Amino acid sequence: MPDSHIATLLDQLEKHSQRHAHQQTVTLPIDREDMVRLQALAEVYGMDIVELTPILLHTILTDIEAHMPYKPGTRVIRVEDGDPVYEDIGPMPRYLEAKRKHEKVCA
Repeated sequence: MPDSHIATLLDQLEKHSQRHAHQQTVTLPIDREDMVRLQALAEVYGMDIVELTPILLHTILTDIEAHMPYKPGTRVIRVEDGDPVYEDIGPMPRYLEAKRKHEKVCA
């Protein structure tokens, strides 16, 4: 059994290392009320704000991407199951283009 404890520990260390390998530090202003919320949430879950904030930000950004509205344009870009699929003229195409641009810069 001791081997499984070591394997678990090594797995946890590797995951921690991978999570932190691509992190960058930023300084930004935050509203006092939001700071109080962060402090309270961190306290409830026994975490440091520095550890909690990237988790929250990642979750929020993932949710925003998932909920970004599709706004159909007039141009048909393909046909699926006999139905036309119209180009997206909402914010998603602009967002994806900006994301690709910044990924190249950060690479």
